[in-house]
Formats: sequence, C-alpha cells, structure tokens
Amino acid sequence: MARLTKKQKEARAKVDRNKLYSLEEASALLKEITYTKFDASVDLAVRLGVDPRKANQMVRGVVSLPHGTGKDMKVLALVTPDKEAEAKEAGADYVGLDEYLQKIKDGWTDVDVIVTMPSVMGKLGPLGRILGPRGLMPNPKTGTVTMDIGKAVSEVKAGKIDFRVDKTGIVHAPIGKASFSTEKLVGNANELLTTLIKMKPTAAKGTYMKSIYMSSTMSPSIPIDTKIG
Repeated sequence: MARLTKKQKEARAKVDRNKLYSLEEASALLKEITYTKFDASVDLAVRLGVDPRKANQMVRGVVSLPHGTGKDMKVLALVTPDKEAEAKEAGADYVGLDEYLQKIKDGWTDVDVIVTMPSVMGKLGPLGRILGPRGLMPNPKTGTVTMDIGKAVSEVKAGKIDFRVDKTGIVHAPIGKASFSTEKLVGNANELLTTLIKMKPTAAKGTYMKSIYMSSTMSPSIPIDTKIG
C-alpha cells in the first residue's frame, strides 16, 4: 500500500470520521484539505437504497447545476448538414457526422458529451461497445437525442450533467471545482440532492439516501448528514 504524504496525513487528520457534516461545513472543510496544484474537481457520492438490477428501481436523470461544473465540457454534435450551423452557434466543439462516426470507430472518444438527432441514432448503434462503457452514448432521457440541437448543446455548456446509479447503488457526480466558493459548492450539491430525492422510485423501500460523501481529486472523503431537507 502506498505511503501517505505529509499533506495527505494532515488532510485526513482534519476529517472527523465520526461526524456527519452539513453541506456548508463539508464544502468549507474540503477547500482546506485539497492540496493539489491544479484546480481539483469536487464530487458527490450518494449511496441510494435501491436495487439497480431491477428496472423499476433504476435512478437516472439530468440536472442543471446553477453554478456549472467549472469544466469546459467538450461537446460533439453528430448532425446532418442542415443542423451544423445551429450546433456551431450554440458552442459545440466538434460538428459533423460520417467523418466523426469513422473517428469513433477508429477509437477516438476525446469528448465529454455527444449530442445527436433521432434520425442519426441508427448509425450510432454499432458503436455502442465503444461509447457505452464511457458513458458517451446519447439518450433521449438525458436530452442528448433531440431535434433542438442548439438548446441541448447550450445546456451542456452551461453545466447540465447526467447521472445514473451504478451497480452498487451509488451515484457519482461532479459538483464543481475546489476553486468554487463554499456557497457555489453548496448550491450545486443541493440541486443534485434535491433532484435525486424527487426521483425516488416508488418501488424503493426503506431508507432512500443511505450515505453522502463529498471529496475532491486525491482528498479524503467527508461524510455528510443525509437529512438535508
């Protein structure tokens, strides 16, 4: 096991593992224990009381973070020629169709989100094995398969993220950067958690929000009180 650095030990010492922090306390503490030289990403890990193997307990959706993610999301718009200008005007980083389908087939996936049109989805099917594991396959439920390409691209650029519960029942989602103010981190975290609460499946029994942890790149995680309402 790798030995902890002095700064990592100091960071761990500041987190009381027996305490459940409020979002405000956790956000403030996180800024103290983040020592990376780059602007670290801040994430929430929320364990839900659901069985993701059952279709009626799958939690998946989108949320528009009020303060954005702090990351410049690279968007690929796979569109027909009549939609190219709309995609470019909205800020898409890459716009086209067949040439990008070929690039993906050859292994290129250097984007964060792919937006496309219903008529193009048939061409994306064969690329599912490449895009699926990377979370890049467009989906109508997340608003990335639509005729309103400009709106879809703009929302992603403004801080719209999609999330889904993994096979262990945990939702991992970015809520900003370590350089964000405490208020912005709290605002983004609240928006995500409120959205998750609204999405509670009727089939889920017992405690829904089992645990919440906040962390930044390479920082220890901070346990958060699940009673946020």
